[in-house]
Amino acid sequence: MDTTGLMVVATVLVLGTVAGLWRRRTDGRFVAGSPASVGAAGGGSASAAPGPAAERSVEGGTVGNVIGSTGLSAERDAGSGGDASAAGQRLDPALLAQLGVQPAQATLLQFSSAFCAPCRAVRRVSGEVAALLPGVRHVEVDAESHLDAVRALGIWRTPTLLVLDAEGRVAKRATGVPGKAQLIAVLGDLLPAA
Repeated sequence: MDTTGLMVVATVLVLGTVAGLWRRRTDGRFVAGSPASVGAAGGGSASAAPGPAAERSVEGGTVGNVIGSTGLSAERDAGSGGDASAAGQRLDPALLAQLGVQPAQATLLQFSSAFCAPCRAVRRVSGEVAALLPGVRHVEVDAESHLDAVRALGIWRTPTLLVLDAEGRVAKRATGVPGKAQLIAVLGDLLPAA
């Protein structure tokens, strides 16, 4: 092998190692669930995430049109005083009903696909946590069957777990397999003290 070939092999190995380490570090970590963080957390571009500048263009429409057409309710949280993209924005109740989400103090909304091995691990962890904590429901959604909801919520890969509060706001989101203790800690912030 010549030196150019060795340099290419070395570069590919280094890039592959860096990508693997990054993915290992970020898999299963919970991030803020606001629509403004969807682009950053879901791997999308920042221009596709709704932000304070409603005039930004997104695939032929304005951000305001995207918020209205994606199942995100444009209602402001009474205490937030922010714009429509502020943290705590409610998801459209019709979208939640379409996904099978029923009222609960907290809901674990999991997006899965048919041949996803980590999805089974998230299903097991979420089911155990929902059985352990009163007032918590686990709903699993087939991402391939609900593509409009997947696009609206910025789901870029499976498994993705959204933690919803009692009013249908996305409090946290995680891609990959979160730990059971980590999931219980996130829900501890949402559930009333017993």
